Amino acid sequence: MLPSLFISHGSPMLALQPGASGPALAGLARALPRPKAIVVVSAHWESRELLVMGNPQPQTWHDFHGFPPALYAVQYPAPGAPELARQVAERLGARLDTQRPFDHGAWVPLSLMYPEANIPVIQVSLPSQAGPALQLKVGQALSTLREEGILLLGSGSITHNLGELDWHAGPDAVEPWALAFRDWVVERLEAGDEQALLDYRRQAPNAVRNHPSDEHLLPLFFAMGAGARFGIVHQGFTLGALGMDIYRFD
Repeated sequence: MLPSLFISHGSPMLALQPGASGPALAGLARALPRPKAIVVVSAHWESRELLVMGNPQPQTWHDFHGFPPALYAVQYPAPGAPELARQVAERLGARLDTQRPFDHGAWVPLSLMYPEANIPVIQVSLPSQAGPALQLKVGQALSTLREEGILLLGSGSITHNLGELDWHAGPDAVEPWALAFRDWVVERLEAGDEQALLDYRRQAPNAVRNHPSDEHLLPLFFAMGAGARFGIVHQGFTLGALGMDIYRFD
């Protein structure tokens, strides 16, 4: 059975400058059975209602500004999976979106895991105003897809305060407030403390500082709901406070 995954996707430049995350993602993909399809919940598809990508051939959306031209040339031409999308939408009571492209929360990590772009991919939207509890339920509702060879992937960031990043920080620089938050989340995941995690904005140290808004942490709850046994694939920080952790739930 495939695990569910939580991937911190960092800056879009990860696609061109993968750092330590690139080998970790490539090694993870090699270690897993080849998925029949991939379902992604990305921090970059916020919505009011729950939506499922039904696009048979999604475009690669460069949903960012101010990056080098080489990044805008990157394409990830994976096919969609309309029949799987219909099944997922039915399970979730969601509506299909037949025009949705791949946002960078999906295509950046997938380009490092499955660069051939030959595995069908769909995305499920993130009604971020509904908070962590909804994402936990979405993961639980789709968890049995793992038994069918479908990889469930939440793409966000374990810490995400872009206003406090140090763009000149060295690779070993980590802000104590970011480290304390990341370590609290890991401890609660290892303990299986679902209630504390759902209440992380009140209980975790520096929660609002690490996540001024919580859309980048919500995909963790999707992955957590879809799996059970927590494991760490990779840990690290970049730019002083941007967590790059990768977790799996078996």
